[in-house]
Amino acid sequence: MYKIMGKIMGRSIGKQNLDSVSDKILDLINNAKEPLETKEIEAAVSSKIKTESVTRTKIFYRLNILRGEGKVKGKFTGPGKGVWIWWSFNAFKND
Repeated sequence: MYKIMGKIMGRSIGKQNLDSVSDKILDLINNAKEPLETKEIEAAVSSKIKTESVTRTKIFYRLNILRGEGKVKGKFTGPGKGVWIWWSFNAFKND
């Protein structure tokens, strides 16, 4: 089923090749100095990729795949609907 979903979304799940949306998300999160909300990531990625229609749903899907692969971390915060915040895998390591 995951292979079918990956083909539908234009991406091979479980492999290292990422699409341009995932690349932009990873670059954005890895270069951020603080955790980002999904809305902030959506705005930044949408402004960088103008040829594709990048919806909040697509970005959230990619973020959850990246989280599952261990490339980013994410947490749901707040009561009710709340928000998801995302940060780099090694953002809070002590040197």
